[in-house]
Amino acid sequence: MNLTIPEKYDPKMSVRETEAAIKYIRDTFQREFGKEMGLERISAPLFVPKSSGLNDNLNGVERPVAFDAQDIPGETFEVVHSLAKWKRYALGKYNFQPGEGLYTNMNAIRRDEELDNLHSVYVDQWDWERVITREQRTTEYLQSVVREIFKIIKHMEHEVWYKFPAAVYHLPDQITFVTTDELEDRWPDKSRKEREDLIAKEYGAVFLSKIGWPLKDGEPHDGRAPDYDDWLLNGDILFWFEPLQRALEISSMGIRVDRDSLKKQLAAAGEEERLNLPFHKALLSDRLPLTIGGGIGQSRLCMLLLGRAHIGEVQAGIWPDDMIEQCAEAGIHLL
Repeated sequence: MNLTIPEKYDPKMSVRETEAAIKYIRDTFQREFGKEMGLERISAPLFVPKSSGLNDNLNGVERPVAFDAQDIPGETFEVVHSLAKWKRYALGKYNFQPGEGLYTNMNAIRRDEELDNLHSVYVDQWDWERVITREQRTTEYLQSVVREIFKIIKHMEHEVWYKFPAAVYHLPDQITFVTTDELEDRWPDKSRKEREDLIAKEYGAVFLSKIGWPLKDGEPHDGRAPDYDDWLLNGDILFWFEPLQRALEISSMGIRVDRDSLKKQLAAAGEEERLNLPFHKALLSDRLPLTIGGGIGQSRLCMLLLGRAHIGEVQAGIWPDDMIEQCAEAGIHLL
């Protein structure tokens, strides 16, 4: 357990006022995000068959919650870690065209998450995906979509300020783009997270790109599954978060792998056996569209806009007893 307690913390709202703010942020952002990004809301699964290859394996070491079903013998089902691959499958199945896209409410269980101010066993986010053309598989297009998302988040700050003026956390006016190798060149002796904190504090909001391939020291900046994001065309949206004195990741996103980058990244990860799974076969045979997509943390966004010190203040979860006690003593009210 790793817990940060801010000095003289004041949530500025009661639990019931906080619940009202959470509902307002979730309802308003979902509506505005779908409208501004041109995305349709669709239903999504809580679990998928293990044999489909549709589950996100994150860094490759996290254990999914798995179970069987009485009337479907011989199959194991996994609670999703995210819908990174399922969304692309859905876009093809529902015949979405370039420029069209979807979003959905994703709920997941990550049993191996290390619990702290930002991480919970329960994950809730808006997962989204848009069909693109091959010509749009560029850094320039990726950055244009990041700016779209930042603009929507910034607009939400004004919406929340109007409704809850005493509670809003103010955001920077623009987002800066930086790559992981640029961070390594600038701070070679710092850890990955220290680099993120330093660059986020300097600019307020950054899009940190090119996550997955090894840096000069032989290790990647962070782990990324090899079969959804193109490691040269992905990244995280980070905000400097004053209450915790650290970078706060709001979104992980990217242009998805095509046939060539899929094979290259699976080979690099030593996981070429995945090429035999249904999802990967469909991608290799061009039966899936080219896409861009990502996830935006619902509880993380509420934390950011309300300046909350713990994700448990904006979502109902499970926490160690000593964490609950320390939070209560500091005025951090866990739901």
